[in-house]
Amino acid sequence: MAASAEEYAAFEERVRRTVYMDNLSPEVTENVLKAALDQFVNVVNVQFIPNYINPSLPRAALVEMETPNQASAIIAEMADSPFMVLGMPRPVRACAAEVEMFDSRPKKPGRKITYKWLDPEDPDFEVARKVKDLTGKHAAETEFLLNHQLKEEENLANQQLETLKAHHKKYELIDGVLSDNTAKKLADRYRTRLSDA
Repeated sequence: MAASAEEYAAFEERVRRTVYMDNLSPEVTENVLKAALDQFVNVVNVQFIPNYINPSLPRAALVEMETPNQASAIIAEMADSPFMVLGMPRPVRACAAEVEMFDSRPKKPGRKITYKWLDPEDPDFEVARKVKDLTGKHAAETEFLLNHQLKEEENLANQQLETLKAHHKKYELIDGVLSDNTAKKLADRYRTRLSDA
């Protein structure tokens, strides 16, 4: 059943207020995403888009704001600077949502969709087969690129962890030298003043 013109106009307004965000960590929840965005805009609704092929890959979500201006502002903000969620080394990307992204979209008034089965002798059958093959090829390429990106992000996370451990070890060493009076003894020995600051 087709939606009325008013219902479809309200849906289009909702689309203008919505931002498509991807490259989200699988651990990100609705509350985490709302808390991260609430410092910039007022989030009305978050709808995660399920990845049925590989749930461990980065997630995507449709995030509805109060106004279209807020949606534009968050897209501009995320384009200018990296936006990390949950401290993961995975910058979140944002773009304006499109009508086709909503699974609950109403039928456009006056739009009629027709379809037919193709016979193997039909001239369009070969075109449809090529499109199907190309779609499979694109899916395989996308999965390869996403897996490569995940490996790079994992390497970056490991590198950040090693750097954090090294800094913590230095801090413990300095704290130990200050707490057991070794620094004071060295200052006295070399006749230098040790600042308490």
